[in-house]
Amino acid sequence: MSVLRLGEKVEGILIVDKPGGWTSYDVVNFIRQRFKIKKVGHAGTLDPLATGVLVVLLGRYTKLFNKFSSEDKEYEGTLRLGISTDSQDADGKEILRRDYSSLKREDIEKAFAQFTGEIEQIPPMVSALRYEGRRLYKLAREGKEVARKPRKIFVYRFEVTNFSPPDVDFFLSSSKGTYVRTLCHDVGEVLGCGGHLLRLKRIKSGEFTLAESVDIPTLRRMSFEQLKERIIKCDLCLP
Repeated sequence: MSVLRLGEKVEGILIVDKPGGWTSYDVVNFIRQRFKIKKVGHAGTLDPLATGVLVVLLGRYTKLFNKFSSEDKEYEGTLRLGISTDSQDADGKEILRRDYSSLKREDIEKAFAQFTGEIEQIPPMVSALRYEGRRLYKLAREGKEVARKPRKIFVYRFEVTNFSPPDVDFFLSSSKGTYVRTLCHDVGEVLGCGGHLLRLKRIKSGEFTLAESVDIPTLRRMSFEQLKERIIKCDLCLP
């Protein structure tokens, strides 16, 4: 891939380090308004809690959504044991608290091992999936819960990197469509103490890494010409 030269059309791929508290759409809308670019999209949604690599597509490259959203992902995160939430992450409401004090690192590593290879996940109610035309998270806000079909995903690596009770730091490499907060919730259930996703950073999406990303404060300061220097082109990828 080559870097876009000054004077060319503004289209290509921009890797953004999404901040916590922002939706993926917030990032897209910010870039559209800040740089007056009409066609802006993203490939691979990150929850508001999550930070890290967001692949932003500009111009004709918005047609490449399926290609880039289907890539494997890598994450660093933290699972907090003992507390279950309705959204399976720290943004949700606490619904249950259980004891975790007897757990050792090897117990957690064994639980992680159960969630490697091809597995099935039941998507959380607090998600953007649709049920009879409505987003699940909207139904969840109304206190409704509906049946969700399990979805197959593939977990390549799911490893404990540090255990400082009640927090478990981890590394995850997985296929598209993986709900990391659901993995954390399910590990907590296997361990018998419950748990939720406390922190998540996506460090790689396909071939794109955090080292290539630009953060929002930097984008705020960038001129239009400086932005174009950060855009990646891959014309062979275009249909």
